Amino acid sequence: MRAIHISTLDGPEAVELVDLPDPSDDKLVTIDVKAAGVAFPELLQTRGLYQLKPDLPFVPGAEVAGVVSAAPEGSGLSVGDRVAALTLLGGFAEKALARADLTFALPDEVSFEEAASFTFNYATVYFALVERGGLTEGETVLVHGAAGGIGTAAIQMAKAFGASKVIGVVSTEAKGEVARAAGADEVVMADGFLDAVGKASVDIVVDPVGGDRFTDSLRSLKEHGRLLVIGFTAGEIPQVKVNRLLLNNVSVVGVGWGAFAMSRPGHVGKEWAAMLPHLRSGALRPVVGETHRLEDAAAALASLEGRTVTGKVVLVP
Repeated sequence: MRAIHISTLDGPEAVELVDLPDPSDDKLVTIDVKAAGVAFPELLQTRGLYQLKPDLPFVPGAEVAGVVSAAPEGSGLSVGDRVAALTLLGGFAEKALARADLTFALPDEVSFEEAASFTFNYATVYFALVERGGLTEGETVLVHGAAGGIGTAAIQMAKAFGASKVIGVVSTEAKGEVARAAGADEVVMADGFLDAVGKASVDIVVDPVGGDRFTDSLRSLKEHGRLLVIGFTAGEIPQVKVNRLLLNNVSVVGVGWGAFAMSRPGHVGKEWAAMLPHLRSGALRPVVGETHRLEDAAAALASLEGRTVTGKVVLVP
């Protein structure tokens, strides 16, 4: 099979297209990959900056969609099933392996490209908003990076699970259109966003960006508001002056979905079951951004670095 190797830690341009033996493990589901999601952790892995550091060389790719070609007995899966799966590694290839509890049958109305854009981002924001953030019906949610894969997922998730208003924060007008298409009720520019939304105006802030907007995010929270820390795509990890939390009775909540969910077999399945009705209805509909061929993985990864992409970047073998 063809696959992508990270063989040096010299950045996305150094990844290589290689030929490897087909993977095989009787205890795992074998999937003919039709699409693979590309995410910020894979970009970090090309430089050895992600917490998961496999021995070199390795095949990256945490999320795929495709067709089952082999499945362990008792898994509930059959050859020919259309599935989405978390592979954790090995997804940037024509064939991949996944645990049965991280492999999910796809509704017919969901494309492979959409499916490869779903589980990682949407389970993360479900964990953030519902499990960690305690989103309740009628609340107002502000989403930073609202045109990206996490941002568009957060907009849709907030609306699906009861938010009365979702505000998307973006850096350009073009990204604003993506956020509106994903369902944002209001869109504001990142520069001066606090003036646009007002102090003490939102219940939850979803922040996959970090950087210098963090303090103003705290200022935007109502009493008992929650700032959900998902990532730091801006590069800078902000620091909190905790007197702001005390004086305003607000919370900064860490969202470490991967470490939590992967250490609890069956947890992602519970999240999938909670999201599935909304996936079927179309309330949750992944925004697929750039689509690249497998041999163009370097360009796909590099596109994340400039923070110019919208939606989810996808590889198609």
